[in-house]
Amino acid sequence: MFLGGVDEAGRGPLAGPVVAAAVVLERGSPVPGIRDSKKLSARQRERLNEVIRKSAVSWAIGIASVTEIDELNILHASMLAMRRAIEGLPEIPAVLRVDGNRCPDMGPEFAGSLQALVGGDDICPAIGAASIVAKVERDAIMDDLHREFPAYGFDRHRGYPTAQHRQALHEHGPAIVHRKSFRPVAEAAARRRNSPAFREPGA
Repeated sequence: MFLGGVDEAGRGPLAGPVVAAAVVLERGSPVPGIRDSKKLSARQRERLNEVIRKSAVSWAIGIASVTEIDELNILHASMLAMRRAIEGLPEIPAVLRVDGNRCPDMGPEFAGSLQALVGGDDICPAIGAASIVAKVERDAIMDDLHREFPAYGFDRHRGYPTAQHRQALHEHGPAIVHRKSFRPVAEAAARRRNSPAFREPGA
């Protein structure tokens, strides 16, 4: 019997997309070391990510962009990313557990298979695997964004609101990859617009 798990990475950051993963594992064939990705080191996550992608029955990634986050809000964008990950699976397992207290809205063919599980990334191997795959995928995206926008230090904080990131926002203002609906980003944009040195592009 197969068991699927779904989780996301990137609800809290001020920049970058939210990334979800859906992973289907075969019951009775666990991957040693799987747990909530936040409780693993980056090296452990990368090693387990490779094992999971090779040994899983199937897996898929879903992404919601910064624009979608700003338009929908982070909760609905997270649900959208999860839905896209689930829709990317070649087959839907009989049981598909979603981390948290709610599941994304899916079609009638998913009725009965989706189950919300609070804290599932630490108690359900399939959800734990999904949390690892989603986190490693998102970290790679943020590394790419760091190369494009090096002033913000995305390779270190991954877009989370650290002191370093907030200072960069204060000094440089938001980049196009920042979530403008998030208060610290909106405040940084307002400060920059109100600065005497600010000039509209082309002015």
